[in-house]
Parts: sequence; structure tokens; C-alpha cells
Amino acid sequence: MLNIKDIEIKNIDHLGIVAGIVDSIGLVSIINNLIGSEAGEKVSAGHVVKAMILNGLGMVSKPLYMFPKFFESIACEHLIGAGVKPEYLNDDKLGRVMDKLFIKGLDTIFLAISLNVVKKFEISLASSHLNLV
Repeated sequence: MLNIKDIEIKNIDHLGIVAGIVDSIGLVSIINNLIGSEAGEKVSAGHVVKAMILNGLGMVSKPLYMFPKFFESIACEHLIGAGVKPEYLNDDKLGRVMDKLFIKGLDTIFLAISLNVVKKFEISLASSHLNLV
């Protein structure tokens, strides 16, 4: 029988919808394929990017060292991925991932994600708009 003391309640608010969209477009695997992984890392670059997206929708204007604090009160593993703990999402890890994203090229990453979305949701490219500044 289930004991009430064994139940832990975590809030997900609107972040569950966003996490579901991120999962459906395959963002985590795209980032991981483009960036690669380091031996012994506890959380992948793709999961860090997913966490940054979720954090940006809930805890704005806070310094990076406060990043793990945001995920202490929400269902971190449920939203981001199995085995991902708030303490793994520290400012050092975020900085390393952002450096790798910049080195890879944000245009390249954006294009890969966009093309995957177009394919996944069968978006017609019969007409498009390009604004060159």
C-alpha cells in the first residue's frame, strides 16, 4: 500500500508543455549530436540547453550561479531527463556548453533544429520570407 510519506509533490506549471515541445522536436538529441559529449559528464549539452529554455521561462534576471536553485522546487528529472539533478546544472557546466555552442556556430545549430521541425511537422516550404538586414 502507498504511504503518504512516500509521495513527493513537485510543481511543473507551464514548463511541462514546453518540455514536451522540446522533446517532440528532438532538440536534445540534435544538440548532443552536434556538440558531442565529454567522458564522465553527468548531464549532456542537449539537456543543459533544454534546462536553459525552461529556466528562461521562469527565472529571468537572475545570475547563473542561481540556476540550480530554480530546479530544486520543480520536477527536474521529469522535465529535463532521467538522472538530471539540479546540482548538475551549475554555472560552470552552463558556461562550458555555451562556449561549445558558440564554437559550433549558432547558425548551424539553429538550421539543424529548424530543418528537423520542418520535417517532423511536415511544414510546407513552398513559400518563405527572407529578410536580409
